[in-house]
Amino acid sequence: MINKYESLQPLRSVAIIGSGLAGLTAAILFEQNDCEATIFEKSRGPGGRLAAKRVEGGSADMGAQYFTIRNPRFHRFLEQHAGADSYASWQGRFGYQTSSGAWERFPDEERYVGVPRMTAISRGLSENVSLVAETRIQKLNQDSDGWTLTSAEGEHFGPYDAVVITAPPAQARDLLADSNLPQLAEQLDEPVSHVQPCWAVAAHFPETPFERYDGMRVQSDILSWAANNSSKPGREGAGQWWVLHARSDWSWDNKDAPAEEVAGEMVREFLAVTGADGQPDDLVTHRWLYAKSSDPATPGHLWFSEHRIGLAGDWLSGGRVEGAFDSASGLVKSVTEASA
Repeated sequence: MINKYESLQPLRSVAIIGSGLAGLTAAILFEQNDCEATIFEKSRGPGGRLAAKRVEGGSADMGAQYFTIRNPRFHRFLEQHAGADSYASWQGRFGYQTSSGAWERFPDEERYVGVPRMTAISRGLSENVSLVAETRIQKLNQDSDGWTLTSAEGEHFGPYDAVVITAPPAQARDLLADSNLPQLAEQLDEPVSHVQPCWAVAAHFPETPFERYDGMRVQSDILSWAANNSSKPGREGAGQWWVLHARSDWSWDNKDAPAEEVAGEMVREFLAVTGADGQPDDLVTHRWLYAKSSDPATPGHLWFSEHRIGLAGDWLSGGRVEGAFDSASGLVKSVTEASA
């Protein structure tokens, strides 16, 4: 492997693997720094954890339920590149259940969602970038010209001066190992051990099942979160869609269980914990194998300068949606300043 070329030429092109918020942010910021960026996405479109599934009468947010904005640069970034109409404040009622089972209100905080679904943000951002969809990158190869990417179908892309991986750490580790980069792959063993799965269920109720809160943390051996998706702006429709997230430990224990069984248990627990009335007439499930990270080490991003490979994502910056932006913008700043 040749990795000395990086000190001999400026950064002119970068391949970005993954089109979640981190990947989209990195691509836009690289382009602003006169570096041509191309995103490769294994799915049909962008999104990552800003995921939604189309359901009867609209859509249900299956991944991130909302996001906060603490970094003013994140707000300006969304306004400029996703558009002011792509997101709005979620004026819901939020609470949590104490260990005794009592309900308490969440502290007041501005919470935002994509409109009419979370993917509106990623769709808006993707209009500013070059995106190659339905392409799973399986291997990276470096020579004196840079990095060449090979897809699962055997297509080749490149060369690129650098590669940024914004996939979850387990997928990033596998890609690095398959690319004959064992030393880099080994550095992700610890982060991978902290990755947690999550089962998500969207349940439609013809009548309102629970009125106290629109989003809540619950005390349960099965569930961690329940939210009235229909209370979010732009989600009008008959009845109510509720999104349930399972605890990570329960999700792990049931990661291979049939989806219909998982959905049934989660809905029964929701009704039992909240005392909600009624039964759903439609269910949609999704299994997140890499939902979040419990790793306390959050360096922000990783950049292996001798190889010109970078990693970014919310798992490197606290786990929040905004963390994906912070991680990607930090990486781009470090890389472009170093190669200037």
